[in-house]
Amino acid sequence: MSETNTYSIRVEPTQQSRLSQVDFNNLKFGQIMSDHMLVANYENGTWTDVSIVPYGDLSISPSMSAIHYGQSIFEGIKGYKFADGTVSIFRPDQNWERFNKSAKRLQMPEVPEEIFIGGLKELLHTDKDWVPSVEGTSLYIRPFMFATEAALGVHPSASYKFIIITCPVGAYYSKPISLKVETHYTRAAEGGVGFSKNAGNYALSLYPTQLANEEGYDQIMWTDAAEHKYIEEAGTANLIFRIGDTIITPHGDTILHGVTRRTIIELAEKWGYKAEQRKVSVQELIDGIKNGSVSEAFAAGTAATITHISKIGYNGEDFELPPVEGREFSNKVLDYLNQLRYGKIEDPFGWNFIV
Repeated sequence: MSETNTYSIRVEPTQQSRLSQVDFNNLKFGQIMSDHMLVANYENGTWTDVSIVPYGDLSISPSMSAIHYGQSIFEGIKGYKFADGTVSIFRPDQNWERFNKSAKRLQMPEVPEEIFIGGLKELLHTDKDWVPSVEGTSLYIRPFMFATEAALGVHPSASYKFIIITCPVGAYYSKPISLKVETHYTRAAEGGVGFSKNAGNYALSLYPTQLANEEGYDQIMWTDAAEHKYIEEAGTANLIFRIGDTIITPHGDTILHGVTRRTIIELAEKWGYKAEQRKVSVQELIDGIKNGSVSEAFAAGTAATITHISKIGYNGEDFELPPVEGREFSNKVLDYLNQLRYGKIEDPFGWNFIV
């Protein structure tokens, strides 16, 4: 990534830090925001007013375009603190690239590297003390952009706001999760926006997820829109399976191309596993659980990293996965990534972006 910065970033320090109010030994996910945020405005075809300011509320127009027409995208990244105090961000270049793919699909302006990466680096310099050092914790980083034009009418907005906020977090899931295979509702269709990280993808998941919760499941396993035969992803993460000796993840333009998912596949290949990105049918998965060829199933994402799946519900029947402690590959990946991201081992890939 380039270190060139052609944008001047103004820094307005907070007059009263909230850092002393935080119990870093008891962090709930996404509940406590750090002192500062980065804000940049897009107007008249250019990015302006790139600033780091105290975290606070925004003033918006009731006719703001994002509210009515849904031009809103975001990313999820994590920052870690090494034992020597070094602050590192895990693979933010991948998030920047994916963010701009989402922007293009939703007819929004791309955010330059100098603002996304350079601004993120400056923000973490400013709030470095907010990066927790307790084992199992991290700084969750949320870059997002939304349309701000104050006018009604379906068209791309003339103006946008790009913001990065951060928050110290603990674990997203504290235990293995159960999934219900969704055979009625749909997350994404071919030619749609399933590959992008836009707000609407998450809004439409809420009702079917609630129905699954009422049946005793933690999350949904989404399937294809056309036939509900092929597995896509979990409610908030990608899915990865070990079938025989092969590490397999569903693939297609209806699926979010996760950074953690990509990282796991790259590690599998480096470690000599056979890895495939392809269609996976529900029937293949269920048959594999029954005959024992499916030895591991887990969700992978920035928030959760790796979350083991305990059981899968399909057509009124539950299928139990093997015990977590015996899952060789996923446990190896989780241990390796934890050591890598906290700087306990050498980083041969250059994935840790040192702040």
